[in-house]
Amino acid sequence: MRTVVSVIFLVSLAGSAVAEEPRDRGEYLVTTVMGCGNCHTPMGPEGPVADQALAGRLVEKNEMFTAIAPNITPAGRVAGWSDADLARAIREGIRPDGTVIGPPMPLALYKRISDDDLAAIVAYLRTIPAVEADPGTSVYNIPLPPAYGPPIDTVSAPAPGVTVEYGDYLAALAHCMECHSPLTPMGPDLGENMGRGGFEFHGPWGTTVSANITNHADGLANYTDAEIKTMITKGIRPDGERMTPPMPYGYLAGMTEGDLDAIVMYLRTVPGKPDM
Repeated sequence: MRTVVSVIFLVSLAGSAVAEEPRDRGEYLVTTVMGCGNCHTPMGPEGPVADQALAGRLVEKNEMFTAIAPNITPAGRVAGWSDADLARAIREGIRPDGTVIGPPMPLALYKRISDDDLAAIVAYLRTIPAVEADPGTSVYNIPLPPAYGPPIDTVSAPAPGVTVEYGDYLAALAHCMECHSPLTPMGPDLGENMGRGGFEFHGPWGTTVSANITNHADGLANYTDAEIKTMITKGIRPDGERMTPPMPYGYLAGMTEGDLDAIVMYLRTVPGKPDM
């Protein structure tokens, strides 16, 4: 009996190892939680253009900047970057030539990506289909900071699980608060007004104002967990009303039930504040 149990245990470990392959983890993060294609994949009338995944596109054009998400497939400018270069650009917003990546790249939150998850993201990006495309270069009419903080040495993630701590971590990777906080000249207000909504987005669909997602009656307090999950993954309110982009519903729909539960658990802890 002991031999049988040992064999089952070893097989279980082997299965876990396969599930935790860095490339698989990276694919999960890029294509679901982080929704990278929401900015980096060209959009057609029916949504993201599948055969141009992560080939870059114009994301936002306003008086402050023309933001173009670059081609991050192996045919893009990142092809000549080392893995360390690509990792630093994602987490710290610094390109190999020392220039700084501007908004709307959510660098205030991406600095929390753990070393392991960052390596997994890079491993996945190196394996995606190369797409020949040059979407152009961003232009900023506002000053960019020399850096988004001191150089990052190492970052660890909380243990995976349905916990507030892990939900907080996942929400950072999903940059929920980047979009659901009011915009200031220095970027999203992730301090006193974090999560109160009010960030305006302009697109083919018209103007969208991000919602309050604090634990307040103006926010999520009166919604059930199931209702919140449906809004996150399907873009449908409890009354059946369809929500508008740029919330990446199609990407977030691929999250595991446990990760979704953890994010909702975290959102329940965000101090309640009324709408802006």
